[in-house]
Amino acid sequence: MVRSSIAITMLVIANLFCANLMADNLQNPCSRDRNPNDFTIFSYHEIAEKSETLDSTYAVSAASFEAQMKWLIDNGYHFIRVDDILNYRKQNKPLPSKAVLITFDDGYQSVYANALPIIKKYKIPTVIALVGSWLQATDKVDFDGHMIDRSKFLSQKEIKEMVASGLVEIGSHSYLLHRGILGNPQGNMQPAAITRQWLSDKGAYESDKSYQHRIYQDLKTNNDFLKQYAGQKPRVMVWPYGEYNTEVRKIAERLGMPIGLTLDDGSNTKITPLWGLRRILVDQKMSHADMALNMWDRNNNFTDGALTTKAMHIDLDYIYDPDPDQVNKNLGELLERIKRVNANTVYLQAFADPDANGAADYVYFPNRNIPVRSDLFNRVAWQIGTRTQVKRIYAWMPMIAWELPADNPAANDKVVTLQVDQAHLNMGYPRLSPFSSKARKVIREIYEDLAKSAVIDGILFHDDVTLSDYEDDSVMAHAQYKKWGLKESVHDIRSNRSSFLRWTKLKTEYLDDFALELAQTIRAYRPGLTTARNLYAQVALNKDAQEWYAQSLVDSIKKYDYTAIMAMPYMEKADDAGLFYDRIVANVKSETCGLERTVFELQTVNWRNNSEPVSPQELSLTIQHLYDLGVNHIAYYPDDLFHNNPDADFMKQDFAKKPIRMYSFTPNSISSGK
Repeated sequence: MVRSSIAITMLVIANLFCANLMADNLQNPCSRDRNPNDFTIFSYHEIAEKSETLDSTYAVSAASFEAQMKWLIDNGYHFIRVDDILNYRKQNKPLPSKAVLITFDDGYQSVYANALPIIKKYKIPTVIALVGSWLQATDKVDFDGHMIDRSKFLSQKEIKEMVASGLVEIGSHSYLLHRGILGNPQGNMQPAAITRQWLSDKGAYESDKSYQHRIYQDLKTNNDFLKQYAGQKPRVMVWPYGEYNTEVRKIAERLGMPIGLTLDDGSNTKITPLWGLRRILVDQKMSHADMALNMWDRNNNFTDGALTTKAMHIDLDYIYDPDPDQVNKNLGELLERIKRVNANTVYLQAFADPDANGAADYVYFPNRNIPVRSDLFNRVAWQIGTRTQVKRIYAWMPMIAWELPADNPAANDKVVTLQVDQAHLNMGYPRLSPFSSKARKVIREIYEDLAKSAVIDGILFHDDVTLSDYEDDSVMAHAQYKKWGLKESVHDIRSNRSSFLRWTKLKTEYLDDFALELAQTIRAYRPGLTTARNLYAQVALNKDAQEWYAQSLVDSIKKYDYTAIMAMPYMEKADDAGLFYDRIVANVKSETCGLERTVFELQTVNWRNNSEPVSPQELSLTIQHLYDLGVNHIAYYPDDLFHNNPDADFMKQDFAKKPIRMYSFTPNSISSGK
C-alpha cells in the first residue's frame, strides 16, 4: 500500500510538473540557444521484461512502454514522423505543439512482439534503426563481443510487416560500426564510427583517407542491403552509441541520409542541425517523474547547465612513466581515486613541460608538429570515461605556449616582450606569437590532431591565453597593429592612452577569437564540445587587469561555456582569503549568467611556501563558504594521487554538499507553477 501511494504521488507530481511548468514555457536565461524546443526524440531499445533482455539497462517492459506513451498523449504531446521534421525544416510547415518522435535502436525482435501492438493501438509513427551485419547473420550475432542467437533480432518478414503498417520507417544503424575497434596501442576498444583504428601489425593509426573510405563503404553497404532486405532505403542515420563527427555525417548526407540521430543532451531547436538531432535515452529505471523532468529540461533549454561542476584538475605527468607496467599501476590508482572523490568532471592535461619553463615541449597524443612524450591521453581519457562516474572530460591544453622543435617553420615566431622594470608584471614564459600565420597554422594542426585521437567532451584553455601590456612587439604583431589602424610598435602605442586602451581591447578579442577558432577545429570531430578557459584571479578583482593580461571577465563569461577562475589566494598573496573570495564572487555575480558560467578553481598546495599542502579542513571551509555565496561550480588543482592531496574522503564530502541540479524544483513549486 505504501509503495502504491508513492507511485501515485510521483505520477501526480509528474502531471503537475508538465501541466504547470511546461505550460509556462520558461526559458533557461543562461542557455546559449534561447530558441524554443521544436520537438523531442526518445531512444528506446528492447521492449521486454528484465529476465528476457539482452541488456536490461536500457530495456523497458511492454507495460511501462504503453504507460509512457499514454502519459505523453494524456499530457498533450503529439507524435510526429520524419516527414514532419523535414517539411518543417525545408518548407517551414509548422509542427504540432509538443511534438515527439519515437525511435528504436538495434532492431530487437521484442520490438515486433511487444511494441508493435502498442504502436498500432495508439497510431505512433516510429523509426527503427537496423544493423545490417546482424540481420545477415544466419545463426549467431556478434553483439559487442557476445555471441547472441539471431532470433533475438527482427526477421525479414517481421521488418516488412512493420514497414507495411505505415507507422514504421527504417533507419540505418550502420553495417558493421556497432562495435569497438582497437583505438590505441594499449588495446582499448573504442566506437568504430569515430575512431582512427590502431593497426598493431603496422604500429600506426589508419590514415584519414583509409578512415573515410571505411566509413563510406560501411554506410553504403548497409543502405544497399536494407533497400533490398526491407524494401526501404534509409534517410535517417542513427549513430551507434550516439557517436559521430563532421566527417561521418558528411558521408551520411552524401548517401542520402540528411537526418542524423545522436544521444547528445539538449533541445532540438530551429538551429539544431538535422545531422545532429538530440535524443532522450530511455533506460529501465525511467519513471513518469523522470520523463516529465527530461521533457521540462528540453522544453526550457536546461541541459548541461543543470549539472554543477565538481572538477578534478589532473596532471597526466603523474601517470606517465617510461615503464608501461608502472603506467598501468598509476592509471589504476587514478581511476580508484576519481571514484573515491566522486568528481563529475575532469580537466586532463594533454601536454608536458618537463623543463618547467612554462611552454609545452611534448604532448600525450600523436600529432604532426611536436614530439609525443607518450601516446597516453587517449587511453587515460577513455578509461576515465568508461570506468568512473565522470560525465565530462576536458582536454587541458596551452593555446600559444608551445616550445616547437627547432626545425619547425614557426619555431622562432615568438611573442616579443619589451624590456621593462623587473617589478612590473611579466608573463615569464615563452609563447608563439598569435599574430604569426605560421604559428597559428601549427597550433590549429595540433588541436586537430588532438580531436582525431581522443574522445573528449570539452577543451580547457590554459592560462597562456594572455599578452601583457608590453607584449607582443614582434614583427608579425606590428603588421597586425597596422591593420588595426594603430602605430606598429608597442612603445609607440603605449605613448598614447587612447591607442593603448584600444590596443588592449583588440588584443583581448583577438586571443579569444583564436581560442574559439581552435574550439571549432575540434568540433569538426567532437561536435558537442564545451569550452572553458583559465582566467587569472586579478582579472576578476581589478578593473585595470585587462590592460595587464589582455583578459576580460565580461568577455570570457559571454564567449566561453565556462570560465575557470584561478581563485588561489596564496598564489595571489592575498592578505585575507575570505575577502579575496567574496570580492571575486561579487564581481562574477554582477555579470549576466556569471555564476552559472564560472568555475572557481582552488589551490590544494601553497606554492609560495615550498608547495605545502592546503589542509583538508581549510579546503572544506572554503568550498562551503563559496557554496554559501551561491557558487555553482568548483574545481581544484593539483591532484596528487600519490600523497592523497587533497584528501579524497574530505573532497567526496565537499562535493556532496551541493545538490547535483543547479536548478531544482520542489513539489510546491511544481504545483504552483513557479
